[in-house]
Amino acid sequence: MAKDKGFGTFSGVFTPCTLTILGVIMFLRFGQVVGHAGILYALIIVLASKAITGLTSLSLSAIATNTRVKGGGAYYLISRSLGVEFGGAIGIVFYLAQAISVAMYLIGFSEAFVATFPALKEHFTAIATFFNLLTFVCVYIGAGWTIKVQYGILAILGAALVSFYTGAIGAFDIELAQANLFAGFGEGESFFTMFALFFPAVTGIMAGANMSGDLANPSRSIPRGTLLAVLVTGLIYLSQAVLVGAAQPRAQLIEDSLIIQRIASWPLLITAGVFAATLSSALGSMMGAPRILQAFARDEVFSSLSFFSLGSGASNEPRRATVLTFVIAEVCILLGDLNAIAPIITMFFMITYGLLNLATFYEAFTRNPSYRPTFRYCHWSAALAGFLGCLAVMILINWLWALISILLIAGLHRYISWREIASRWGDLNSGVAFERARKSLLRLEQEAYHPKNWRPVILALSGVAWNRPHLAIYGHWLTAGRGILTLGHVVSGGVQEHGERRSRFEAALRKFISSRELEAFPAVVLASSLQAGTEALVQCCGIGGIRPNTILLGWPSQAEKAESFGATLRLVQSLERSIVAVRVAQEGAEADVTAWDVPEGSIDVWWRGLANGGLMLLLAHLLHQNPRWRNNPIRLMRVVENPAASTDVRNHLTELASASRIHAEPVVVVAREFMPAIQKESARAAVVLFGFQAPAEGQEGVFLERMNSLAGDLPRVLFVKSAGGMELES
Repeated sequence: MAKDKGFGTFSGVFTPCTLTILGVIMFLRFGQVVGHAGILYALIIVLASKAITGLTSLSLSAIATNTRVKGGGAYYLISRSLGVEFGGAIGIVFYLAQAISVAMYLIGFSEAFVATFPALKEHFTAIATFFNLLTFVCVYIGAGWTIKVQYGILAILGAALVSFYTGAIGAFDIELAQANLFAGFGEGESFFTMFALFFPAVTGIMAGANMSGDLANPSRSIPRGTLLAVLVTGLIYLSQAVLVGAAQPRAQLIEDSLIIQRIASWPLLITAGVFAATLSSALGSMMGAPRILQAFARDEVFSSLSFFSLGSGASNEPRRATVLTFVIAEVCILLGDLNAIAPIITMFFMITYGLLNLATFYEAFTRNPSYRPTFRYCHWSAALAGFLGCLAVMILINWLWALISILLIAGLHRYISWREIASRWGDLNSGVAFERARKSLLRLEQEAYHPKNWRPVILALSGVAWNRPHLAIYGHWLTAGRGILTLGHVVSGGVQEHGERRSRFEAALRKFISSRELEAFPAVVLASSLQAGTEALVQCCGIGGIRPNTILLGWPSQAEKAESFGATLRLVQSLERSIVAVRVAQEGAEADVTAWDVPEGSIDVWWRGLANGGLMLLLAHLLHQNPRWRNNPIRLMRVVENPAASTDVRNHLTELASASRIHAEPVVVVAREFMPAIQKESARAAVVLFGFQAPAEGQEGVFLERMNSLAGDLPRVLFVKSAGGMELES
């Protein structure tokens, strides 16, 4: 829906874009470009420059018609696509580039002014300050007044162009055109130096987008006004290249910066055009910069800038931000020569254009369902070409400043990420991550599985995890950086009656995961019974190649739970999932205080064959790889009754560890009774791993009693049942 008040396509977009593009370079430097490059290369330079800004304009048009555009122009569009980190970085540098550009344009104006009136040369700074104040007053009064001033400037610029065209057509010489057709680069000059000299002339395409908050219909005006300005100014530059090259000799074009004035029918109009071009660019930057800062401040990326978020009057003029922009421009004027920082300002503009192209590319390439621009003439390949073109131009103009600018943006991005500033708007980060995950899942599904690629994908049946934190933490230790952990919980009841409870439990699990800094996902199901819920979780949790291959359970502390626990073990075993059951000496909320504490001692793996031993040894290795467990050595252990067999068994264990490339100390214990020997040898262990087989129906109590006798008083035990799918020697 259009606003009740606001500027249209011509006044709000086409005029500021055209006035910014047709600037000082057209009047004072374009003759030099044609003189060195020749007419043919000059045309190529113009076409190549316009191709890059044209592609960027297509991206701008697409992304501007895909969202409800508010104030902030390029900053708003980039931040809503690439996220708060990129948006925040661009908001800072784009605002500074626009604010300092005001000073650059006014210094350029003052140089032309004192060249016309040499007697005023000593008052150069005062002249620049006066016109900075004049520009500030025009913008402070309001955008409506400034647009009216720009109409007058546009009229002067049009008159200057008429003066040039009438003079150039009258002076057209076919022989001069032929002589100047091909390049005649002077010493130290080349096609690339001329390209770098000319390109800043076409970088005014954001002047209209910066007015987005003041447009009646931004999604309609920005594409039409910007593309029309690119087309019209492109035709002007192309025709000017031919006419200039056919009107004056090469030497004159190179040496005389006022050659356009010499060619024109009424030279005074060219002088007025130079004044108009520089003042219009200063006005455009003075209008655009405060609106960027205002939008940036409203997003509260940095709370210290909130003072500049408030607007004035019915049209919400950013007058506070305008005052700051005036101050920055004046400081730069007083510093004098801005040639040292001019290149990096150009780089900031180019980075902005490049990121705008990148945002459009990602939106289109990831096929985000929310990407539905009404502007249909921008393919993802065009946006990618625009991004690469901007990057190439940056390197071409000055590779050192390009590197500095990129590092600055990267530093700001990193700083905002470090501060963990949360955005209140959607961006592409989740969409890009989704697309990557989707493609990776499909690739996993299509490729043949090999035991070498086994990774722990653990479903921890943790219940409400805060009551049994050791399960979540052991799951985290076993998967951190190498696998995937899911915390599962079963809520008893039907979906219709208890759907809200399921949502509450899932939210609570997410909060628990975040507070404990776990790398995990929550999974909550509603079921008529614990058994049915467990079956649903084990079967349905995960997707494709990342379905859980290991189920993490708590070991029952009460004999009454033996029957249900045994049934769960048989269920998981029938579904061909490995099982890790954790028994700790202390359970419940009181264990939460020390749950992350890693005790001193070894990680003991009691070997009884490959059936479970392979997974046990691999889990011990994964536990040891965790930084908290690096000081806990792995011991591969076995009890033998016959002392004569100890050497062979030790050699066998050594070969197992060597073949599996896991550093483990082989330990052979000679004893007649293995249970007391195990408890004695592992009494000081940090954790002990045993293998087991699920009990037959009716044997649950006997099974639980036997395994508890095996573990005895050991404080931390992992009971492991392997379902295969991995090989130690892979």
